[in-house]
Amino acid sequence: SNYQEATDIYKQVLLGNTQEFIALQVYVALCYYKLDYYDVSLDILGPYFQVDPTSITAVNLKACNHFKLYNGKAGESELKVVLDQLGSASDNVIIKHNLVVFRNGENALKVLPPILDLIPEARLNLVIYNLRNGDIQEAYDLMEEL
Repeated sequence: SNYQEATDIYKQVLLGNTQEFIALQVYVALCYYKLDYYDVSLDILGPYFQVDPTSITAVNLKACNHFKLYNGKAGESELKVVLDQLGSASDNVIIKHNLVVFRNGENALKVLPPILDLIPEARLNLVIYNLRNGDIQEAYDLMEEL
């Protein structure tokens, strides 16, 4: 897969240059997340947090790993670092989207429609929300637009 190839390339760059290219660890961790290796992704993120513990990207990835490994509450609690930094999730569409997912669809109809074209997963998560709530036609209409 492309994620495995990217991981292999990033690892080659990082060999002997871990501190110089420490931000690449976030990309390696993202690749492992996409490959469903959530524990590995978390391990790789660890050293980056020593350099930048409030990175929105890294914290969000950590939260997504915790969501996949445990549950929505675990994911949301990891976002607390970012939410404290931002004051609210209102300025970051990815954080807003992920909070909807972590909270099992809470505020889906308010948050997801405006970001359907910004975050590809938003459409699919809105479809899931509609299916769970019995709105089959709305789910179908959203999928038909793909």
